[in-house]
Amino acid sequence: MEKKHKVFILDDHPILRHGLAQLINQQRGLEVCGEASGAEEAFAGIETEKPDIVVVDISLDGPNGIEFIKEAKEQHPDMLFLVHSMHDESLYAERALRAGARGYIMKQESPEKMVLAIRRILSGQIYMSDAMMEQMLEHRYNGASDSAIPMEALSDRELEVFQFIGKGETTARIANVLHRSVKTIETYRSRIKEKLNLKDNMQLIRQAMQWIQEGDNIHPLKREPQTKPFP
Repeated sequence: MEKKHKVFILDDHPILRHGLAQLINQQRGLEVCGEASGAEEAFAGIETEKPDIVVVDISLDGPNGIEFIKEAKEQHPDMLFLVHSMHDESLYAERALRAGARGYIMKQESPEKMVLAIRRILSGQIYMSDAMMEQMLEHRYNGASDSAIPMEALSDRELEVFQFIGKGETTARIANVLHRSVKTIETYRSRIKEKLNLKDNMQLIRQAMQWIQEGDNIHPLKREPQTKPFP
């Protein structure tokens, strides 16, 4: 029998996980070995199943997919990761690669492209849209400035906090879900204001809410208590 590559799916939408699993299981040489809705569940799953590739969404319960990939790569250096997200690739694709992913594909892409992305990464290549690859090359070789998109000045964690602020979450709630102290989150808020040239917290909130409304749709924080620390 042909050896099948094992695929693990990390996404907080059960219907999407089900549909993606059906798609993958219909492909020759691929099989879904596990699923999870959040980072903690996924860490346990990949430790048990040892998948060849993990398909990761950015918006998760608690810490996001970028932070998950960073930690997972420390524990499993040879494991492959593909980010599958509704978030704009122009802002997140390079962040995903820096975190350790080997590809980025947006959820509106066709099933055929999704399968292509998985196979390409399994073969040792990187998968990006043609437009995103061109943008990355432009940045690298022609000296294009990241300042053209102000949010690119933010670190991964600062951007995550900025998104939560835009959803109306309090500093205490963000600290609880990200397993950080309130003081740490306040530090992130200060850095965000400085980098985006915002004078006060009201400007920060308005800017974050406007950005969310214009298209960066992340899920509000879950209200269930988080007890297990996330590294």
